[in-house]
Amino acid sequence: MKEYILLLPILFIFHDMEEIVGFEIFFKKNPEMFERFPKITAPYRNLKTPGFALAVYEEFIPFFGISLLAYFFPGKILDSIWLGLILSLTAHFLVHIGQALYIRKYIPSLITSVICLPASIFILVKCFSKIEFTLWTALIILVTIPLMMINLKIAHQLMFKFNSWCEKN
Repeated sequence: MKEYILLLPILFIFHDMEEIVGFEIFFKKNPEMFERFPKITAPYRNLKTPGFALAVYEEFIPFFGISLLAYFFPGKILDSIWLGLILSLTAHFLVHIGQALYIRKYIPSLITSVICLPASIFILVKCFSKIEFTLWTALIILVTIPLMMINLKIAHQLMFKFNSWCEKN
């Protein structure tokens, strides 16, 4: 499993760089998204790249930190947390692919989601075959996923606060 652990932060940052680069531009070039999907897009109307980049940085910290810890201090707990993280990231890729299909348009995240999804599935298959699966590891994996969803919400709140702060200054 160790040979795959450091691929998690690489997949994450490779994917999120597409989002950082394209997020603000996408909404500037596609203002109709605010009318087509007002409940989803309203919070992003005035969002700028620096706020989004800060949110990505905040999300990167657990992906990178847990990966380093799991790499240098392998064990069931860290391996299970790491598996929960890569499952979360894999689900993230699926969400973006689903979003693009739903709106029938390229979104900044689609290309890297399509590239990274097979790699992350391959890594998951390899790692699940190497880990001793117990109730404890399953519980840790299952707890990690909602924790990452909470972290994503915190990252979005940070993004909106930073964006608001930038507009005032």
